Amino acid sequence: MKSIYNNSKIGLLATLCVLLVLTSCKDDLPEALDTSANLTVLKSIKIVNAGANGDIVLEGTVNETTKEISFPRIVPETDFSKLKFEAELTEGAQLDKESYPVSFQEGESEKVIVVKVSNAPRYREYLAKLRLKIPVFGADFEKGVTFDYTSNPLGNPIYAAFAGAATRGSGFDGQNVLIVTRNAMGSHLLKVSDLKNNETKPLTLNMTGVSQGTFTVNMGAQVNGHSYVVNLSSNTAASPLKVYHWTDPSIAPEVIANINVGTIPGAGVRHGDNFSVSLDDQGNGYMFLGDNAATKVLRLKVSNYTVVSDPFVFAIPVTGAGSWTSYNRIGNTGEYIFTGHDAPVSLVNEGGAPSFTMSRTAIPIRSSDARVIYFNEERYLIVTTAARTGSEPTNFIVYNITNGGTVAEALANLNSSVSIKPLFEYSLMGPVNTSPASQTGWYVKKDGQGKDESLMLYSAASDAGFVFFEFPKKVAED
Repeated sequence: MKSIYNNSKIGLLATLCVLLVLTSCKDDLPEALDTSANLTVLKSIKIVNAGANGDIVLEGTVNETTKEISFPRIVPETDFSKLKFEAELTEGAQLDKESYPVSFQEGESEKVIVVKVSNAPRYREYLAKLRLKIPVFGADFEKGVTFDYTSNPLGNPIYAAFAGAATRGSGFDGQNVLIVTRNAMGSHLLKVSDLKNNETKPLTLNMTGVSQGTFTVNMGAQVNGHSYVVNLSSNTAASPLKVYHWTDPSIAPEVIANINVGTIPGAGVRHGDNFSVSLDDQGNGYMFLGDNAATKVLRLKVSNYTVVSDPFVFAIPVTGAGSWTSYNRIGNTGEYIFTGHDAPVSLVNEGGAPSFTMSRTAIPIRSSDARVIYFNEERYLIVTTAARTGSEPTNFIVYNITNGGTVAEALANLNSSVSIKPLFEYSLMGPVNTSPASQTGWYVKKDGQGKDESLMLYSAASDAGFVFFEFPKKVAED
């Protein structure tokens, strides 16, 4: 795992100081009739001594609309203690000070400073971005494309099935979106390629043989082209836990689990409010179902996508997590991320033993279906929040947790941060959710050489709809 930037490798540990050399010129415009209207415009600015030998000039680009200044990336061999700007300002204007303190912390590759142009009694502020010319990693979250079917007015109308708490389960594998619903539309798949063209063409799941349970369908998962749907079980012979499997939506499903959970020692009394499936490329792994009381977790072993065995019960890792919990594997390791709509993020193993638990205030406590994902040598934590009260939003959030040799260290670093800033955040704008089933998902596209090319991320919530994004990998542009 590489960090975004490691100062110790480049030797940039000192505080940087930007010295400003100013030049002025007369305004080309006719003299204003109102002599008090002193202009505070930054006409041009450049760095004149970049590079190892201090002989490289970097022209800045001034955006008057956004009041931003951008520069080409600066090689780290530059002597930043002697960095100089030359600025052309309107007549009579000057910068508010001669030097600006700039420091790069470990892991930082860019810094923004405020440049203030004064011409009494007026002033104008610009945001100048200084970027180090170093290898870039991860996804470019400023260049993503959004495919929205939520309550957010910026996208398409909310997908019709997400109404009346009838759709609580969904899944995403980069090729299809799985909609598990009690809506009249019926459970179905949507092709990602269609959705990208703003087209919704449901591929209805053949429900032949789907029966029993408090609800015959409730939650689901989409994994590598395999669709899974679970019912809501009251854990009796008349209401068993049933898991269905499809690879072709037009064919009747295979019932891969039909379990009277009441016969399993120590199990809870209701399952199917939540459903987490973590399988590798060969279809091996586990399914996890927390009980409605949020006291026990039922784990089912899965082989070759369809062989379910060895039901096992263990205590829920964090008490008071709520009925909608999640249990997601990190890569192909033995580590998992556990969350609930009223529980902090916790790093656990496949048997429920926690190794690190974040505080309840580090990130929103309503963060649900947390996942740790890797892309282009960066590591991210993604969540969808549950809107339990009128003051809580339904948001999809991405945090950068690259800093840290292990996931435990990365979560500890995030947990101890004084100011945690999401790398990306998007509102689904859902209403207050009394049944806050929320989902996340991801998919990595590869290029012809098998390298990471783009990152697709997914978010959905009951009564809020679903949305997915595609972010290209970062590319050094200068």
